[in-house]
Amino acid sequence: MENNIAVGLDIGTTKIVAMIGRKNEYGKVEILGIGKSKSLGVHRGVVNNITQTIQSIQLAAQEAEAASEFKIEDVTVGIAGQHIRSLQHSDYITRPNSELVIDEEDIERLINQVHKLVMLPGEEIIHVLPQEYKVDGQAEVKEPIGMYGGRLEANFHVVVGQVSSIRNVGRCIKSAGLNLEGITLEPLASANAVLSQEEKEAGVALIDIGGGTTDLAVFKDGIIRHTAVIPFGGNVITEDIKEGCSIIEKQAELLKIKFGSAWPGENKENEIVSIPGLRGRDPKEITLKNLSKIIHARVVEIVEQVYVEIKNYGHEEQKKKLIAGIVLTGGGAQLKHLKQLVEYITGMDTRIGFPNEHLAGDSDDEITSPLYATAVGLVMDGLKRQERRRAEKVEEEVIEDIVNEVEEEPKQKPERRSFLDKLTERVKDFLDNAE
Repeated sequence: MENNIAVGLDIGTTKIVAMIGRKNEYGKVEILGIGKSKSLGVHRGVVNNITQTIQSIQLAAQEAEAASEFKIEDVTVGIAGQHIRSLQHSDYITRPNSELVIDEEDIERLINQVHKLVMLPGEEIIHVLPQEYKVDGQAEVKEPIGMYGGRLEANFHVVVGQVSSIRNVGRCIKSAGLNLEGITLEPLASANAVLSQEEKEAGVALIDIGGGTTDLAVFKDGIIRHTAVIPFGGNVITEDIKEGCSIIEKQAELLKIKFGSAWPGENKENEIVSIPGLRGRDPKEITLKNLSKIIHARVVEIVEQVYVEIKNYGHEEQKKKLIAGIVLTGGGAQLKHLKQLVEYITGMDTRIGFPNEHLAGDSDDEITSPLYATAVGLVMDGLKRQERRRAEKVEEEVIEDIVNEVEEEPKQKPERRSFLDKLTERVKDFLDNAE
């Protein structure tokens, strides 16, 4: 596959999306092809049927290949699901020589130390995200590199997930004939696709309402502060409509999309939809007011759970206030009057997030739907990863040239890799040895 092209694979509960993109000359992301298939083997963001998931991945990949005429090999995949949790942790290192300034290696050492945290059995650290540093007790240091100090400490936001779930995803990708290039937390991917830098600075909560889960990512001062995955999404709303109106799932889903509203006051008493009955039975009549009452009850529950998480982050403290409020994305964000309901429950400014922040101007309307926020974010992540690799390569070549000119022993440059790259390699190694 060409160097400057990346593929995002969003393995969701309702759909699997493969998206191929590249950077154009203006630094924007151009989507070359997109494929989506119904996701059958995933429940609440976790793979529970490997064979079906492999088939769905292959279908989506083939469709994207046909649309773009590129062959898909490497993919960046998103990890979500109810097994994801996050915790706050502080750690410190004492530097052997405080006469030297703090450099990348010190930070690497500190981050590696956090990875040694003892987790519950079967859990693995997915991301270690430094919040702020302290150097010799001086607090609120944003960037310690280049400072003098003997003791370097930091607060970390640590995201934890289940090893088996991550390995299962890796397994599906490998069996679908693809190569796992990188793993990213889905709320982070969606956030990159729909949030502006100003919003991340001011403080914002991104709520990504998917089919099986609702993901939350909170940013403040440009840094991610809190993540959570709530094990409910659009599917439970459909389920409630199905039960409440005694209709089949397909009809419930259509009703939700076409006539659903999160605000019962909007519908008049006499608005009625007629649904064809099952073979030989009379059609059913459903009032839109009842429909929106069912939806309202469930949406309120989801939004309240998310709001509890936003409060857990500390939104009510003056210093931690989220000035930019809430951004809603994901397929569930398309529900009518959801924005008003969220504003009513939380009292925070709310907007719907479309992933057009970084996309090329002439992108298809379909691609800029909130439905594809995660996939766009994963493509961006894949492109970033490639740029990093290219930069490292250039740096190595420059060092080599200098070394060749001086004809000295080549200096080993410590390789700085994000933990996700290491995790990806571990998953790959595990799969290779498990064959």
